[in-house]
Amino acid sequence: MTDALLNVTGLSAVSDREGGLPVLRDVNLSLRKGEVRGLVGESGAGKSTIAKAILGILPRTVRVTGGWINFKGRDLLGMKPPELRNIMGSEISLIPQDPQTALNPGRRIGVQLADGLRLKRGLSAKAAEARALQLLADVQIRDPDRAMASFPHQLSGGMRQRVLIAAAFAVEPELVVADEPTTALDVTVQKEILRLIRHMQEVQGTGVLFVTHDLGIVAQICDSVTLLYGGKVIEDGPVRSVLENPQHAYTRALIAAGPRYDRPDAGLEPVPEEVFRALRQEIGIR
Repeated sequence: MTDALLNVTGLSAVSDREGGLPVLRDVNLSLRKGEVRGLVGESGAGKSTIAKAILGILPRTVRVTGGWINFKGRDLLGMKPPELRNIMGSEISLIPQDPQTALNPGRRIGVQLADGLRLKRGLSAKAAEARALQLLADVQIRDPDRAMASFPHQLSGGMRQRVLIAAAFAVEPELVVADEPTTALDVTVQKEILRLIRHMQEVQGTGVLFVTHDLGIVAQICDSVTLLYGGKVIEDGPVRSVLENPQHAYTRALIAAGPRYDRPDAGLEPVPEEVFRALRQEIGIR
């Protein structure tokens, strides 16, 4: 795609800790500016490995063996650490999974937000504080002044996640990687957080790579979806097309395995073993 903000091409990686076991197998995906793409798969599918490769935080035990990650015409994999650090947190940012551990427990919320703005945007202390306060209002925290003066443990899980969304969008990045940002939240709060991420994304025109294991979340927030299994792309396309007309047997089985809100009494259908067997053979997993 010529207008892609992000192009992942032929990305392959192995785990040295597992004796060279492939964890990514020739992965291709693209993301346009202003698009929300879901990166979905079960545990171990490779979705978090792709996200970490984009962010430059792969563990030392995972080694890239081929491919490129092209962001605005620049290969992230070929960048030196200082150049990569300049991009991360300014042009590319992260909404992490667990707000409890992502925030510094010993520093007030306002200080943490303002420090990031001073570092990445060069704002004065006063301007950074004012911008941090506005950001908390933007993510619909009812009493932003109180939140600014609070420590993380004094806020609810939903409010802490709103703070992390504010931090991610604070510098108006071009790409946000959302790493399962609703996993630790109850269903009601989850819906609010999804709506908020979509709102901030639309206001700023940001591209979002949304990592999740939940096709229901994909249906709510994403424009397109990439489905993974065993480190390989199984299906890719617009969300409506993939969910209404899935091409792969694994995709069809996953959709059938999900709860049906229009048929609340219907039981869940597990993915048949023959689907997994054929899928492992297709990928080359023993």
